[in-house]
Amino acid sequence: MHDDHAGGSSHGDHDHRNRHLASSPEIRVEALEDVLVERGIADRGRIDAIIERFEHDISPMIGARLVAQAWLDPGLRQQLLTDADAVLAGMDIRGAEIEHIEVKANEPGVHNVVVCTLCSCYPWALLGLPPNWYKSPEYRARVVREPRAVLAEMGLELDPGTEVRVWDSSSETRFLVLPERPAGTEGWPVERLADLVTRDSMIGVARAADPGSE
Repeated sequence: MHDDHAGGSSHGDHDHRNRHLASSPEIRVEALEDVLVERGIADRGRIDAIIERFEHDISPMIGARLVAQAWLDPGLRQQLLTDADAVLAGMDIRGAEIEHIEVKANEPGVHNVVVCTLCSCYPWALLGLPPNWYKSPEYRARVVREPRAVLAEMGLELDPGTEVRVWDSSSETRFLVLPERPAGTEGWPVERLADLVTRDSMIGVARAADPGSE
């Protein structure tokens, strides 16, 4: 963990300079997709639709529903903060990149944000595909050194007295932020609350959506 006074990542500079070489996974996947489309084996529009659905509809809603349930159930909230792995196992929530999860709760005076300074370790099965900015060298380096500035640039202004805690994901541990429940949602059911929980709020670069914007 790094607080908002941290000077940098404890992991140092991880070398990703080869990611744009022909042998990099990104380039190889793009090349394979191009070949499949050219040969009529795959449809690019359908591929994009599947990725969009996975990124925005399927996995992020798993995390969003979990957050909404924790908002309604103080016992579940405490269990998530104490042993998230046991909670996920009990709910039969499984999938990529969630072998060990720690949940960090935002509360008045404390705001958590997640980064992976090494590469892009991220709980895919809870949040879907990682956004491009999460994988960018700029975010990975700057959010550790100057989290308030980065969050402000992303549209999240924090009170000066709020403590910012930066959590550095790794292959051993990935983090999920439990955002604060918005005011004015008393009596709402899980499904309606889950609609307020965005992927970015579970990374910590945004708050849960304003219920007045529904």
